[in-house]
Amino acid sequence: METLRSVKVGQTVSVVKLHGEGAVKRRIMDMGITKGTEVYVRKVAPLGDPVEVTVRGYELTLRKADAEMIEVQ
Repeated sequence: METLRSVKVGQTVSVVKLHGEGAVKRRIMDMGITKGTEVYVRKVAPLGDPVEVTVRGYELTLRKADAEMIEVQ
């Protein structure tokens, strides 16, 4: 299983599934990250946290813990 956390800068991936519970999962979905969405990884901070991505035409910054909940292909 590959997560958004392990994707290299400059790659575009597609969301397969969201893991996680309740409020956290809901918040990720509210940001536009849903099954089938294309996600482009723009930048990763030097220590790996946070990750900056482009989703549905806007920039979004995710914490490492949140990025690990997003299964991609």
